[in-house]
Amino acid sequence: MNTADRAEALTRAAAHFPELSPPTARDMLEYVRLELGHEEILDGFQMYGGHLSMALAPRTILHILSGNTPHAAFQTMLRGLLLGSHNLVKFPSDGLGKLEGFPALLPAGLASKLECSRQLEDDWLRRAEAWVVFGSDVTVAEFRAKCPSHIPFQAHGHRISVAVVLEDPDLRSCALAARDVSLFEQMGCLSPQVIFVGGDAHRYAGALASEMERFALASPSPPLPLAAQAEIATARADWEFRASGDHGVEVWKGQGWTVVLEESEEFPVSPLHRFVFVKPLPADLSFSLSRFSNHLGGLGIWPGMPANAARFVEAGFSRICPVGRMQDTPFTWHSDSQQNLASLVRWVDFEP
Repeated sequence: MNTADRAEALTRAAAHFPELSPPTARDMLEYVRLELGHEEILDGFQMYGGHLSMALAPRTILHILSGNTPHAAFQTMLRGLLLGSHNLVKFPSDGLGKLEGFPALLPAGLASKLECSRQLEDDWLRRAEAWVVFGSDVTVAEFRAKCPSHIPFQAHGHRISVAVVLEDPDLRSCALAARDVSLFEQMGCLSPQVIFVGGDAHRYAGALASEMERFALASPSPPLPLAAQAEIATARADWEFRASGDHGVEVWKGQGWTVVLEESEEFPVSPLHRFVFVKPLPADLSFSLSRFSNHLGGLGIWPGMPANAARFVEAGFSRICPVGRMQDTPFTWHSDSQQNLASLVRWVDFEP
């Protein structure tokens, strides 16, 4: 199969996962063109500047997937298959739900290019010509130490995302922010943990709580492990105790969600699972987030205008988008500020 054929087949299979924003064949071919210069450059020599070039995909790519990122897992499998590589996919030990049925949706020619397991098979590290690793900083460091220096290594470690509401007198962004927080149970790297508000933060927090409740009624959170339940209960109790003697703290909660208004300049830590903080927007957001600069992921902004995005390009975020679209990444995005196809291929130039 050539690149165009693979894109068509992947589109048909990906359509079974509408919740993961599946790309079209046109999206995939445009992605190849943007990163590699030509839609057919994986299939043969194409003009590249003053000479001809061809991009050679790794024969085998190892993907180490994380349980909290089904969207990222979906995209990295699509990328590996789009390149035409054989893919060794290590699912998390608890699995990735219906995404594990993806190979069965593919035609035989592509399905044969996926080997999937919840265990890291003994020979996979030796066979792989490129590694893509999702997980905690500890997990990434562990695999980086094992990876030979000549092997391309693509790391996707721990990330923190936030949202900034510069102005919203009509509170139109609250329902959108509730969706951003609640999707994937706030476990993804693009899930906002804190919302900074340029206007009345207390009013915004109350309205957000109403929208969190509305979203929860339409899409209840799944049962949580006992450890997560205990962590959330402890965090709620701690913040409610602080609220009893601190007029700058208030807590709203419901079945499966929590909103905390917190007015200090301290950056709070969320236990996740739809537990979000609302804080007044500081005068210098970049300074407030500086100790997390190596771990910043996405920034949702409202209003979602280019001029507003330009205010935060130096803060360290790899992606800026309107509030309400934080979980809906385009297939062409630079995940963790890197080119995800170009960083894996090898180039051959021909000068006739």
